[in-house]
Amino acid sequence: MTRIGNVLYGAKDVDEAVRFYRDALGLAVKFQDGGRFAALDGGGTTFAIAGPEEDVTGGTPAVSFKVDDVAALAAKLTEAGATLVRGPEEGPHEVRAVLRDPAGNPFVLYASRK
Repeated sequence: MTRIGNVLYGAKDVDEAVRFYRDALGLAVKFQDGGRFAALDGGGTTFAIAGPEEDVTGGTPAVSFKVDDVAALAAKLTEAGATLVRGPEEGPHEVRAVLRDPAGNPFVLYASRK
């Protein structure tokens, strides 16, 4: 793992969620990909908002770990007791996999597309 890349929240309406977190909470928008995805500055960790098309965890908030090799680490983690939920797959911005830890909590592994 290289770092916690973001904390991911799903939203039915990305624009509405961005307005709330930007205007009410004061988070700066780093970038937005229409109604698909937005990244806001969470003070050292990105706060990510995923629209229905990109909500890979089914509406459950999750931490996303940036890694060098999604497939290799997903395999290692499943051997250690995690459950692979989906992926590894290539998304519009990254390669990603969704897993659940042994307690059932979802998390995402992602790496830059090569």
